[in-house]
Order: sequence, then C-alpha cells, then structure tokens
Amino acid sequence: MKDARNIKDLLYEQVARIGKVFSSPKRLELVELLCQGEKTVEVLAREVSISVKLTSAHLRELREAHLVETERQGKNICYRLANKAVAELWVQIHTLAEDRLIELQLALQKIATQPDDLVPSDRDSLLKAARKGEVVVLDVRPAEEYLAAHLPFARSIPLDELRQRLNELPKDRSIVAYCRGPYCLMAVDAVELLKREGYSAIHLRDGVAEWGLLRSQ
Repeated sequence: MKDARNIKDLLYEQVARIGKVFSSPKRLELVELLCQGEKTVEVLAREVSISVKLTSAHLRELREAHLVETERQGKNICYRLANKAVAELWVQIHTLAEDRLIELQLALQKIATQPDDLVPSDRDSLLKAARKGEVVVLDVRPAEEYLAAHLPFARSIPLDELRQRLNELPKDRSIVAYCRGPYCLMAVDAVELLKREGYSAIHLRDGVAEWGLLRSQ
C-alpha cells in the first residue's frame, strides 16, 4: 500500500498519546486517586500538593486522552475514571515498574512496615481468614472512598479517626490495614500507631485498584 508508512505512523502516534499522558508523575498520582472514587479538582489538588490551576491542566490532559470524565454536581465539577480499564492500566504500569526498576524496589523497601508485608499471593488466605473473623481488615482511607469501593469484609476507620476509635478494634486478632495502594502511606502510619498501642498489625500494600474492585463506570 502506497500510504502504508503514513498510516502506521498515525496509528502509533495515537497510541503514544496514552503513553504521553502516563509519563507525568502527578498525572499517575491523579489516576491512583481517582481509582478511589470521583473527586473535585480542589480535593485532587490538595491530595497531590499542587495548585488547582496545575491540577486542572493535568486533568485536561487526561480528559483529552479520554481517560477521565467529568460531571457537574451543583457548583462542583467532579472527575472520575472513564472506565475500569484506566485503573487496570495504572496497576499494570506500576507492577511492571516494580519488577524492572531496582531504584523503585529500594524505595518501596523504605516504606515497608516489615519484610513480610502482605502481597497479592496472600489474597485467598486473607479472604478466608477475614471471612472466619480471624483477622480484621481495616480500611484507613477517607470514608467516602470506602463507600465507593472497598475490600471484602473490610471495616472503615479513616486514619485521622483511628486514635480516637481504637477501642473498636480487638486486640486478640491481627489487624490488616490498607489504603489507596502501594505508594500510599496512610496504612503505614496506621500500622505504626496500632503497634505502639499494643495491636498486632500488618500493612497490606494493595488497594481496590490492585484487587480489581472498582465499580464499572
């Protein structure tokens, strides 16, 4: 075909748009946050520690690539992932990076609460233990994120309420705390607090995106 080269260039150029969008650390963090549920630009800006203007610019890039959608709710415009495939791509990207990049592996070791932090291969045994009441699965994300999606059998105690609500947790069972995913530190902080208070606690690195529990958009 005479124009085969031009057609191939166009096809690869379009696919590369997705790679370009995912090349920004802040846009990756925004995607991870939106895996937890829809959020306003103001909330997203606060979470990623940049201005609303810059956050809006990043969200515009994501929207132009059809990775996020918007919906007006009263005076606010809420952003959400276009579909579960976006979250799945995020999980695939960070999983591949963790497998191939020694620098990332070393960085993750710094936030591990202990060497035997639970990993994906433990899911079946974790669910079985949680179902039997042998462990407590604790979601320390904000309550609205828990309501959007959460791990099976998990109970919600947001990190900023944990100290005041410790009496709701049993001391005769292990606590498995999780938050937004492997790069979120809320569960790390929760485990440290629980251990100081005499609880047996462990950090589950995976969040709802890694478990594939997001609601279909």
